[in-house]
Amino acid sequence: MPVTSKPVRGEAKVEDHKIVQRNLALQREWYGEPLGDRVRRLVVAFNVSQAQLADVLGISAPMLSQVMSGRRAKIGNPSVLARMIMLERKVLTPDVATGAPAALQRALDEVRDSKPTVSRDSLPVNGTDDEAAVFPFLRRIADRRELSQAADMLGDDFPALADLLRRAGKGRDS
Repeated sequence: MPVTSKPVRGEAKVEDHKIVQRNLALQREWYGEPLGDRVRRLVVAFNVSQAQLADVLGISAPMLSQVMSGRRAKIGNPSVLARMIMLERKVLTPDVATGAPAALQRALDEVRDSKPTVSRDSLPVNGTDDEAAVFPFLRRIADRRELSQAADMLGDDFPALADLLRRAGKGRDS
């Protein structure tokens, strides 16, 4: 009969690291980037703690922490993911973008109280629904050069937003 032994401490850490790296790679594939990056942007944009954001999303704070750190690969509840997307969209609205505390709180309350449903008909394909709503707004407030400069400034820290600004700028002549 073979003898099995517990992994030594270093081996367990290596295995944990592999699991986290695999989960982060899956998050990039499924969500476009690690969820920790998306959640951190929301924490900053809405000036809330991770625990407060977890409450708004409808997920426990420990579960959110595990998803952010890559200890878990996915958000299993589609309504939680839908609320996260709602918050990401609200960041782009003029009242929330001002950073006014009342506007931030109102947006958080609306999302917390929402009962989103997710079906195959409610999700945009290739972001075209989002672009149809966001691009005209961005093009009204900035020309191609300004959108490009803003994208360059955001590029390293906020690649998804930078890409959005670049795509909005391509469709407009200055």
